[in-house]
Amino acid sequence: MLVTPNNRDDRASDRAVENGAIALTDLKYSWRKNSKPLLDIPSLRIESGKTIFVEGPSGSGKSTLLSLLAGVITPQQGTVAVLDRRIDRMSGPHRDQFRADRIGFIFQMFNLIPYLSVVDNVTLPCRFSRRRRQQAQHQSADLKAEALRLLEHLDMAKPELLKQPVSYLSVGQQQRVAAARALMGAPELIVADEPTSSLDRDRREAFIRLLFAECDRERSTLVFVSHDRTLARLFDRTIHLAEINRAGHLS
Repeated sequence: MLVTPNNRDDRASDRAVENGAIALTDLKYSWRKNSKPLLDIPSLRIESGKTIFVEGPSGSGKSTLLSLLAGVITPQQGTVAVLDRRIDRMSGPHRDQFRADRIGFIFQMFNLIPYLSVVDNVTLPCRFSRRRRQQAQHQSADLKAEALRLLEHLDMAKPELLKQPVSYLSVGQQQRVAAARALMGAPELIVADEPTSSLDRDRREAFIRLLFAECDRERSTLVFVSHDRTLARLFDRTIHLAEINRAGHLS
C-alpha cells in the first residue's frame, strides 16, 4: 500500500496576489480566437506541498490546464499565479526561465532528446537552470550521481541502459526517464500528464512511490493527470475538472 507523504517594474507586476502553489481566477482559454472556451474556471486554489489528482474525460482540457499552469500557454482572460508569481503577466522568455528553474513537467509524449543517453536526458534541466543544477549537486556528489539515484528508484539504472540513446528504449522505459528528468534538481512544482499510462502495475507503483517521496522530501507540489481513477485515493485531493470548469463541454 502506498503512503502519501525583466526589469524591476516587470518583476513587481509578476507577483501573485496571494501565497500558495497555484491560484487561478476568472480564467478563460480557447484554442482559436472567438471560439467557445475549452476552459472557463472561476477560481482554483492549490496549497503548497499538496498532491493533487485531476480527472476528467478525454478532451475535457486536462492537458491544457497543465500547460497553463506551466506557462507553456497563457489564457485569453484571467490570472494564473504559480508559486507566488503571476506567470500570465510574464514575457515569453521570462516564463521559459521560470519553468526551467521551478517546474518539472512530465509530458504525455515524453519530449526526450532521441540522440542523448538516458543519463544526459535526465540531467538536461540542469543545462538550462543554474538553480536546479545547484539543487541537484546539493542532493548528490554530482549531476550523474543524482540522475542515477532517481533512475535507480525507477529500475532504470542498469548499465546496459544508461549509455544508449533513449530512442532505443521501450515506451515504458522512456516514460520513466521522462519522470526522472522532471524530478531532477527538485523543482517546487511537478506537473504530470498521464505519467503512468505505459507502465505495468509494479512499475506504476514504484513510480508513484518515488514521485511522492521526492515531493515530500522537497515539499514540492504535485499536480497529476491520469485516466486511472484507482490512483485518486492516494492523493491529498482530487479535482473533478467538470465541477470547476463552466465551459462544461468536450472539444
